[in-house]
Amino acid sequence: MAALAPAVSQLSYFSSFNCNLHLYRQSSLLSTRIKLSIARSLEGDRGTESSHSEIKTRLSYAADESKPYVEGPAKPHDLEEKGITDPGKAYGAAKIHDFCFGIPYGGLVLSGGLLGFVFSRNPTTLSTGVLFGGALLALSVFSLKIWRQGKSSVPFVLGQAVLSAALLWKNFQAYSLTKKLIPTGLNAVISAAMLCFYSYVIISGGNPPPKKLRSSTVTS
Repeated sequence: MAALAPAVSQLSYFSSFNCNLHLYRQSSLLSTRIKLSIARSLEGDRGTESSHSEIKTRLSYAADESKPYVEGPAKPHDLEEKGITDPGKAYGAAKIHDFCFGIPYGGLVLSGGLLGFVFSRNPTTLSTGVLFGGALLALSVFSLKIWRQGKSSVPFVLGQAVLSAALLWKNFQAYSLTKKLIPTGLNAVISAAMLCFYSYVIISGGNPPPKKLRSSTVTS
């Protein structure tokens, strides 16, 4: 029994040492796993933050692209590039442009002359419609082009007024002879209305300026 005592004490010492070593390894392994899990969670948070920032950047970029382009008021140097030195001299104070009614009026006179020739076979009706209607259309189109260039279109409005006055006189004479309300009486009424309209545009100083130029003059 005395001989077995040292052996038992050595076995108990080795078993306790092995238990302590095993516990130390488990604790070190557990701490390593905890550190790895914390590092992964931190990396994940950083990744989500970067992804959120990228998403916000993309959304803001898409929102900027989706905004419509709003053209601001015309600047003085833009007007000078177009040849408009003084907008007050190029445009007037009329509420509506002459070509808004002038082009339909010229087309009506031209088509009326063609239809009158088809039904009556009268060359005078054809010549009147073609000459006056074509001239009215040409003056209205030139007035539109000159207005877009920023120049005064009053001479073209004056020419249309002279042609409408001639048509009024011609249709009034025809109506006084034939006493027909259609087409001579109706043409006389339309010509009188257009003469009043052209007179209004001329008295107002010409066609109104474009909306962009009008807003720039108001702000300045």
